[in-house]
Amino acid sequence: MRKQKAVSVSKSRKKRDNRRSRESAGSARAFVEALQSSGQYVFTRDQALKALRASEVALKNALWRLSKGGRLASPRRGFYVIVPPEYRAAGSLPPSWFIRELMAYLGRPYYVGLLSAAALHGAAHQSPHEFQVVTDRPLRPTEVGRVRIRFAKKANLAKTPTVGIKTPTGEIRVSSPEATVLDLVRYPQHAGFLSNVATVLREIAEHLDPVKLVSAAEADDEPAYAQRLGYLLDRIGFAELAAPLAKWVSAKAPRVTPLRPDRPLSGAPRNARWRVAVNEEVELEGVHP
Repeated sequence: MRKQKAVSVSKSRKKRDNRRSRESAGSARAFVEALQSSGQYVFTRDQALKALRASEVALKNALWRLSKGGRLASPRRGFYVIVPPEYRAAGSLPPSWFIRELMAYLGRPYYVGLLSAAALHGAAHQSPHEFQVVTDRPLRPTEVGRVRIRFAKKANLAKTPTVGIKTPTGEIRVSSPEATVLDLVRYPQHAGFLSNVATVLREIAEHLDPVKLVSAAEADDEPAYAQRLGYLLDRIGFAELAAPLAKWVSAKAPRVTPLRPDRPLSGAPRNARWRVAVNEEVELEGVHP
C-alpha cells in the first residue's frame, strides 16, 4: 500500500510540473508576441524574468521551446532576437536590425564596417556571408541562424568618422564611405585581400569625397593605410580623387611601406607618389598595371 501511494504522489507531482511548464511556455509566448506587436524585436533574459515572474528553470525551458520552434534566436547568452514568420527560413532577423541593442548588451562601442559598410554605401556586388562589426576589444564571432557576425578590433574606434543609417528597428552607426575604404586596407584579411579590396573601391569610389578622405586619414593618423589606399585608388583609375590625400601623405614624409605588410619588401618595385613597395600583384578585371 505504501508503495502504491508513493507512485501516486510521484505522478501527481509530475502532472503539476508539466502544467506549470505549459503555463510558463504560454506566458513566454504571449510576452514575445506583445513585444513584437509593439515593434520590439529583442529582449534579455533578465527582462523576461522580471516581466513573467517565472522561475529561472521554467523560463529557461520556455525560451528553449520557442528557440527550438524557430520563434527566437540567441546570438549571445541571455540576449534573444524575436524571429517573425517571414524570417524563419533564415533563422534570424538581419543583424542590422539588432546590432545596436546587441552591442549595448555587451557594453561595447561599435560601428558596422568593412564589407558590410561597403555594401550599405553602394558596393552593389558585395553581399558578404558575414556581418562585419568593428569594436574596441576582441570578441569571438557569433552565429545566429544562417548569419555569422564577425568582429574586428580597433583601438582608436572613437575617432573613426561614422554616419547613421536607418533600419526598420532604428538607426545604426556605420563607418563613413571614406573611413570604410581606409578600414578595408587596414583589415584586408576580412575583405578578401587586396584584389577584392580594389574591386570594392571601384564600386564605391564615386561616393568618396576627397576632402573627407583626408579628414578620415587625419583621424586615423596612420599614414601607411593612406599610402596603400592611395596606391589602390591610382590603380583603379581614381588618381584625381586621391590627389588631396597624396598631398597629405607627402606632408607626413612617411617611410616606404609594403603594399602587403605580411610579405617582404626586398625586390619589390617602388611607387614614388605613395612611397609604397608593390610586393603584391593586384588583379582587377578591366584594369591593367
